[in-house]
Amino acid sequence: MADKNPFPGENNTGHIWDDNLRELSNPPPRWWMIAFWASIIWFIVYGFIYPMYPIGHESTKGFTGWTQIKEFQEGVDEVEAVRAEFETKIAAMTADQILADEGLSAYTIASAKVLFGDNCAACHGSGGQGGPSFPVLADDEWIYGGAIGTIEQTIAMGRKGVMTAHGKILSADEIESLAQSVMEGDPATNPLFLQKGCIACHGMDGKGLQALGAANLTDSVWRFAEADQLASVKYTIAHGVNDSTDPQTREAEMPAFGDRLSKDDIKKLAVFVYKLGGGQ
Repeated sequence: MADKNPFPGENNTGHIWDDNLRELSNPPPRWWMIAFWASIIWFIVYGFIYPMYPIGHESTKGFTGWTQIKEFQEGVDEVEAVRAEFETKIAAMTADQILADEGLSAYTIASAKVLFGDNCAACHGSGGQGGPSFPVLADDEWIYGGAIGTIEQTIAMGRKGVMTAHGKILSADEIESLAQSVMEGDPATNPLFLQKGCIACHGMDGKGLQALGAANLTDSVWRFAEADQLASVKYTIAHGVNDSTDPQTREAEMPAFGDRLSKDDIKKLAVFVYKLGGGQ
């Protein structure tokens, strides 16, 4: 091929395809060679400055002793140093006092967002809007009351109210009648409400006794909201809530977080929930 090279003096290798495609043997540009050797030198220097070369199960430490974990920890330490002043105040104050301090309250809410997301959002939604069969935290309807101390107690100790399953003592017609009264928001006008002992937990006016965690039956706020709300109310009356004697009972329990969160974290969450919009 080289003997029949149609491009003499071009410094090609003599490898020619399709009449004019050929391989040249020109050296790379000088700037490219400089960059190439500089990259090799930098690779070697980098390996001495930072952890890089594997030795057994570890790597060389580098002259600087830098590691990603060390840099991360330094960043965490910087953040903790800024937060220390606020955290010290929170530890020494009650939730009520935190709410009274506008600046500290704002810090607490910002700090508690992650806590809420990790521990509460799965059931109550990221904004406290509630999930299927889980209470809304962003309104002013509270079964046990919305005082900051009550919220704090609920988070720490949990809640598990009980409603007796009345399907064993009420007829289908009686259940239908009571459910209709509840749907109308005025159950106290139904004689069955008094006769069957509903007032013991829900009060004479049907607005519920917070001490017992009994629901307000007059506000049309449904703990178990379903497409067919009348059928849902009838089911609750028949099978109750957390009634161990009825295998079809509804289950509704707020777990206690006192054994998994610190007191300060519980205070933060209480303030956060209080400030979602409900409060008292």
